[in-house]
Amino acid sequence: MSAVQEVSIVKRQELLHRHYLEVPADGWITDRARARAGQSNDPVHGEIELANSDGARQQYGIHRAVGGDHDAPNPGDYLSAALAACLHSTLRMIAERLEVAIIDSEVTTTARADVRGALMVDTTVPVSFQHMHCDVFLEVPAGTDERTLKVLMTSAEHCCVVFQTLRSGTKVTTDWRIDQAP
Repeated sequence: MSAVQEVSIVKRQELLHRHYLEVPADGWITDRARARAGQSNDPVHGEIELANSDGARQQYGIHRAVGGDHDAPNPGDYLSAALAACLHSTLRMIAERLEVAIIDSEVTTTARADVRGALMVDTTVPVSFQHMHCDVFLEVPAGTDERTLKVLMTSAEHCCVVFQTLRSGTKVTTDWRIDQAP
């Protein structure tokens, strides 16, 4: 077990809290992912490589609703997974901070989109997921304070970066680099 794992999340976050008060610029993080064609040249399959994955690649496919084979996780699945993982870990970290014992927990995320906009069947339909829903299961010991549970639920949603990004929207920019092969 590494030294980092031996320190509770509460202690780790207290150290970070103090550090970010002293050096606010260190509070900025950058996450990355890269998508590539991978082994296949067809447009409905590829690979993603996530930062901090030591080069491990995950396969992706495209949903059958837009012409893919739906034989691998699609981008919507990965978006749903990001939301579920972020909300679940945030919930557990805040529970530890509030000293709420969790017996069991699970977050299931569902994303719904009308793909007619993406396929330009109906230009009035937004090209986006129109609804995302998180179903959170939480089992705690009998007699756990209701007020503390309310703080836990509210804080988990408030502090979840992916949840808040999706809820409030975020500016997305694009740089295109185009090479023309001889």
